[in-house]
Amino acid sequence: MTEDLQKEIERLKLENEKLKQDKKKSKDIFFKVSQKGAVSAYGLGRFPVTLYQEQWTRLLDKKEDILEFIQENESQLKTKE
Repeated sequence: MTEDLQKEIERLKLENEKLKQDKKKSKDIFFKVSQKGAVSAYGLGRFPVTLYQEQWTRLLDKKEDILEFIQENESQLKTKE
């Protein structure tokens, strides 16, 4: 019985370590297709950012405008780390 408990404790320790490692990796941004067929971006904040394909395309087309806006308003903007 104690041998089984020892094995289970070891297994749980390994599983716990793996979960800690996965959490560190989760700071990366990754994408999934939502149930409704939209693109969800994970890793930017607490909740995913979900937009439909044409919305992502329109947003990405404005990349230069967004970067310019951020640069022009940098003194008013906050950063989150």
